[in-house]
Amino acid sequence: MTAELQAAVAARVPGAAALGLLAPPSAAAVPAALLADPDWTSERLAGLAARYASGDRRVLATVWWYSASSVLLTPALAGLATGLPLSARLADTSLAVLAGGTPVAATSSAPGGDPAAELRETLDDVVDAVAAAGRMRPRPLWAIAADSLANRLLALGRALGDERRVTGLAAPLAAAVGAPLPVPRYVHVAGVRFTRRVSCCLLYRLPSEPLCTSCPRRPEVERELLLEDTAARMR
Repeated sequence: MTAELQAAVAARVPGAAALGLLAPPSAAAVPAALLADPDWTSERLAGLAARYASGDRRVLATVWWYSASSVLLTPALAGLATGLPLSARLADTSLAVLAGGTPVAATSSAPGGDPAAELRETLDDVVDAVAAAGRMRPRPLWAIAADSLANRLLALGRALGDERRVTGLAAPLAAAVGAPLPVPRYVHVAGVRFTRRVSCCLLYRLPSEPLCTSCPRRPEVERELLLEDTAARMR
């Protein structure tokens, strides 16, 4: 029954596989509770260090969490967006990971209860583990979680053809989760909605990697011009 519940959610979301609601056959399933293990996370950072030829653990942990948080949050957010609540608890979630340990999908095995409380418990545990593995402060990782929440709801809203309603879930949910999770924000550029990011993924600190289009480190005018170009290509 529990597997059928996420399958029912995925069936309501066009492009569910691309959003990480369906595990690819080539991926291995691991318990999401591993995300709360600093040693396991440190192993993932070691893999990134080799890939990017970087020993900056803070940068590697930030880049790792930017990706992993989006995957982890997707089932619960998709459940909210479709009206079929899915649990956000680590104990109820499994990750589909590629050979290098990169999470690409997540599956919740239980119905959701209190989404804010479940997300709070999950983020408390995982953010502390990633911060320990990266030897960094937790607060920037909470900011990344807020942007992941905003981005996932925006992607789900676009997929469902109901951006306004689905992105409208972001601020009340984050407020219910509570500090230090920032409240997500959106901005409209040339008629297209984007996440107004409160975090930097630090990808630009790795060799040969540029600033992201929507990076808050960009001057506002430059960022808006780049988003206008993106919006034109999306229409």
